[in-house]
Amino acid sequence: MTAKQRAALRAMANTIKPVLQIGKDGISDHLIKQAWDALEARELIKVTLLKTAPYTAREACDLLCEKVHADPVQVIGQRFVIYRKARKDSKIDLDQLG
Repeated sequence: MTAKQRAALRAMANTIKPVLQIGKDGISDHLIKQAWDALEARELIKVTLLKTAPYTAREACDLLCEKVHADPVQVIGQRFVIYRKARKDSKIDLDQLG
């Protein structure tokens, strides 16, 4: 992913609401399944880290991206945004973004 593509995805992420929360249970199999399904449906998702989470936002972002084969877009405070192209019916064309 190029810097221009990442910048375009960051701009798109400004208007979306967080769809997942990581709490004291951390990144469980259930959370991974939810993230996978959300990425398949939306491609770009925002995740919030609760204060009780056992990770920093950067650690959680890296770990979740590894588990769901996604790319990190940005990490700010207790939130992060990740992107993965949908297997079917892709809505976001990275080639047109940058």
